[in-house]
Amino acid sequence: MIFEQFEERGLSHYSYAVGCKEKGQIAIIDPRFDVEIYLDYAEKNRYVISHVFETHIHADYASGAQHLAKRAGAILALSGYDKGEKYEVTFPHKECFDGDLFQLGSVTIKVLHTPGHTPEHISFLALEEKSPKALFSGDFLFVGSLGRPDLIGEEATEGLAKQLYHSVQTKLHDLPHSVEIYPSHGAGSFCGGGMASRSSSTLGHERITNLFLKSDITEKEFVELILSRIPFRPDYFLRMKTYNSSGIKRQPVTPVPLECLEFKKKIEKGAVIIDLRKQQEFSQRHIPGSTCIGEGDKLGFWASMIIPYDTPIVIVTADPFTVSDAIASLARVGLTQVEGYLKGGIDSWEHAGGLVESIPEMTPEMLYEKRGKVSIIDVRSKGEWAGGHIENAYHIPCNDLSSRIGELPEGELSFICAGGYRSILAASLAKNLGRKGVSHLPGGVLAWHGAGLPLTL
Repeated sequence: MIFEQFEERGLSHYSYAVGCKEKGQIAIIDPRFDVEIYLDYAEKNRYVISHVFETHIHADYASGAQHLAKRAGAILALSGYDKGEKYEVTFPHKECFDGDLFQLGSVTIKVLHTPGHTPEHISFLALEEKSPKALFSGDFLFVGSLGRPDLIGEEATEGLAKQLYHSVQTKLHDLPHSVEIYPSHGAGSFCGGGMASRSSSTLGHERITNLFLKSDITEKEFVELILSRIPFRPDYFLRMKTYNSSGIKRQPVTPVPLECLEFKKKIEKGAVIIDLRKQQEFSQRHIPGSTCIGEGDKLGFWASMIIPYDTPIVIVTADPFTVSDAIASLARVGLTQVEGYLKGGIDSWEHAGGLVESIPEMTPEMLYEKRGKVSIIDVRSKGEWAGGHIENAYHIPCNDLSSRIGELPEGELSFICAGGYRSILAASLAKNLGRKGVSHLPGGVLAWHGAGLPLTL
């Protein structure tokens, strides 16, 4: 059996190729937005992509399923259980129902309806010679957890939690311990709470370690447990489900260098500035109104939290060769309106007479001395906060900040996270939303602790 796992670290997303080596025929399951990775894989190995499968209408990333099927000339097979639901696929596809079989040479793909995370959710069981080998479980079964049941709305949450219980009890019951479990997400994703860090598991291991798979758990106990572990839900999840069900496919543009005057005109017309530079560089000088979201794996994740959809974006970077990767990262969460990047970077802007601002940096010792005069805003997650924080600090997770800006205390503010990536993001966001006297601590809690300064639980 052909098997390949593709990882997109920024969104903790896994997609898969599965098929028959003898026939050279494969299916792609839950593909991400930039589908060239699958086309290149198929071409390199001389495989034919005959099917594109999707487990459900995804909330956390822009699906590439429809586009990949068109590019590869493949059958697009999606759940047939979305009819009449809040989110319903509106573009042409083959509908899948429980028990449907797809033949890929010697490999059989069996459809299992596994509702609970969403009403239409399906999983794909791969069999060889009628023997179950692997379950591509989407957001139904994770390593150490299950998918959250609250993405359709509060009124549907408990009902979906009960459906999730029955999916576990019925669809997994007859499968052997040896079946490999391949989910669509891992630790770091908001699609479920308490996921383990491993990218795969076996059903036998999950039956031993996953609390939701305990053989004696009642429906009532299950529902109470799953509802107690629902993580933060980013606002963009609902926009992403609408995007993925609509069939609208906006292609990201080719990176365009913008002269300073043209860049300035884009800003005046409402473009949002994303500055990809490192925190120290941004702190020293940046264009007024910029938001610092450092380049790398988490760019798309954090941009999706705070950048309005259908809003033009312009980029500032220290290295124009990183722009293509940045555009791809933003496109994976549906942000495809990048209109260009500043030619020559911040140096050209300042040389042309453009205004620049700065955000003061604190050392741990400076911040310790200023306690009581400056409010410390810890923007780490709940788990990080619970592991130790500065006494009398305020806790507002970075992903909540734009909606909770009114909760910030008056006066000077200094933002802190684990290492500085989120604190400079939060500080720039607060400044853009009208707060003055904003600073941040490079190195974050790690620097604070390293300086021998106290933390409390």
